[in-house]
Amino acid sequence: MTARAMPDFAIIAHRGASGERPEHTLAAYQLAIDQGADFIEPDLVLTKDGVLVARHENEISDTTDVSRHPEFADRKTSKTIDGVRTTGWFTEDFTLAELKTLRAKERLPRLRPANARYDGQFAIPTFDEIIALAKAGGEKRGRVVGVYPETKHPGYFASIELPHEAPLLAALEAAGWNNAQAPVFVQSFEVGNLKALDAASDVRLVQLMQEEGGPADMPDIRYRNMLTAGGLRAIASYADAIGPQKSLVIPIAENGQLEEPTALVGWAHDAGLLVHPWTFRAENYFLPGDLRQGDSPADHGNLAAEISAFIAAGIDGLFSDQPGLAAQALGKQPPSDEEKAD
Repeated sequence: MTARAMPDFAIIAHRGASGERPEHTLAAYQLAIDQGADFIEPDLVLTKDGVLVARHENEISDTTDVSRHPEFADRKTSKTIDGVRTTGWFTEDFTLAELKTLRAKERLPRLRPANARYDGQFAIPTFDEIIALAKAGGEKRGRVVGVYPETKHPGYFASIELPHEAPLLAALEAAGWNNAQAPVFVQSFEVGNLKALDAASDVRLVQLMQEEGGPADMPDIRYRNMLTAGGLRAIASYADAIGPQKSLVIPIAENGQLEEPTALVGWAHDAGLLVHPWTFRAENYFLPGDLRQGDSPADHGNLAAEISAFIAAGIDGLFSDQPGLAAQALGKQPPSDEEKAD
């Protein structure tokens, strides 16, 4: 069966189906594919021997069982990453073989206790393994499944002589995905990393942005300064899309209700940029006050209503921890077994 083209609206599985499995595991990515995600999204950090692996941060005490491995007790240390002093265990101090002896655990066990049942079952995946999973999942389901990697702390990793660019582009080249038509978006909160990738490849790039702070590699610039019509035109000189924190698209009022959309989507589209906001999550803890249901922060609220508001605002895709619920809200159901067999 010939794979269909990428969709006009992208469901991006944030760290996989991380609302239902421990994040950044092959199990989370596979479930996301099964639920209809168009892209699976790994955060990429590097090992001591220069291999790209998927972890939320290079400090791994919250997402692995490393603290239970006495053979690695002496690896615990403190480092300053993007100006923040952090203590723990860091991927760049382990070889890939050593990291493969660890097992993932749920990062938010209080909000997602069901996920914690899978603690200890899954290994840390490499970027190559994730690409292979996306390709196999797409082939099985007769549709394209892409990857949407984020380079985590690229300036820091470059400073310790472990830059992202070469291994990232090598992995995409090996997959036949190092081109503008590939089902790939590469994202970063930094700017220099994206500009370097833009000079070296035609793969699509995404400038991530949040309400507070600014790019770690441009300490004099705030994201707010980039969120103007002129600022977005400048971003369009090296990127193809923006990934804004969702409150930059639709703010939340003091009463907990969504306000009217800002001008951001219109400005971005005028500059030729797609808009993929983050992150849509079903738990009450993450939802606007008026969309919460039940008494617990872990209870699921009305995610569909939130997504509908953003669709009306004109976004081109979204990041979600629950890609299956996002697909339902969009009326996009994964194919049945019969459809897959056609």
